[in-house]
Amino acid sequence: MTDLQAIVEDIHAALLPRRGEGRVADYIPQLAHVDARRFGIAVVTVDGAVHLAGDAEEPFSIQSISKVFTLTLALGKHGEALWKRVGREPSGLAFDSIVQLEREEGLPRNPFINAGAIAVTDLVLAGHTPKEAIGEIVRFVRYLADEDDIIVDQAVARSEQATGFRNFALANFMRAFGRLDHPAELVLGVYFHQCALAMSCRQLARAGLFLAANGRNPLTGHRVVSHLRARRINALMLTCGHYDGSGDFAYRVGLPAKSGVGGGILAVAPGKASIAVWSPGLNENGNSLLGSLALEMLAARTGWSVFGA
Repeated sequence: MTDLQAIVEDIHAALLPRRGEGRVADYIPQLAHVDARRFGIAVVTVDGAVHLAGDAEEPFSIQSISKVFTLTLALGKHGEALWKRVGREPSGLAFDSIVQLEREEGLPRNPFINAGAIAVTDLVLAGHTPKEAIGEIVRFVRYLADEDDIIVDQAVARSEQATGFRNFALANFMRAFGRLDHPAELVLGVYFHQCALAMSCRQLARAGLFLAANGRNPLTGHRVVSHLRARRINALMLTCGHYDGSGDFAYRVGLPAKSGVGGGILAVAPGKASIAVWSPGLNENGNSLLGSLALEMLAARTGWSVFGA
């Protein structure tokens, strides 16, 4: 029987000397203050066992990992009609690139690059004020994690609002092509707040557990999404979850996963566990450097890669 706690502790200990490697996302001023030496790992199995190491209980800004939760919400509201607004293909370009949008008439490649996530947020906003939409997102994440103290870090949200010029450009560009139903400033108000959600590795792993259990929360018995929808969200995480580094991540790790520039990664081992890692130093693609290495080591030690041991 695999001793998961020992594996998690071994991986943490092995990578500890490399804490601080990579570059913190200092283009969001509030994130520039985060200690680059933070490093946490959490593994929550489908039977509810929790395995932690390092800074796994410290909240951090989940940033683009939130796109998994807003995509899930938007699919619940709009179903397959969502795919008229955003594609399902890897972009091969940086997460905030505008190049493809111009060539493809404002239709984003996938829901995990910034343009695609803004389009998804526009759908979540339907029928709501921005404040109501933000509340719905927070309540959904609290429901998934089964914790009521998850909040939006308002300082991070304000920091993004003040400096998110590229995101404003993306949103206005899509609006010009008729791809957004709401004014760019309203959509981005929601988008910046969802990215500023603060969660610990443990909370994040718990929130993603439904994707490891065929769309059902195995600890409460509640069905979050259908088996088919969970499978499709996992497929998108595998192919698009690490921006233009998605292919390399699939090659090295072989798990559906979504990264965020706050240094977090949520990964899914279908039928086995949900995993969250956090280390703020990023690689050249904007993905956690140590977090990616930790997941590669975990997949190798457990044999959890979707492509086989």
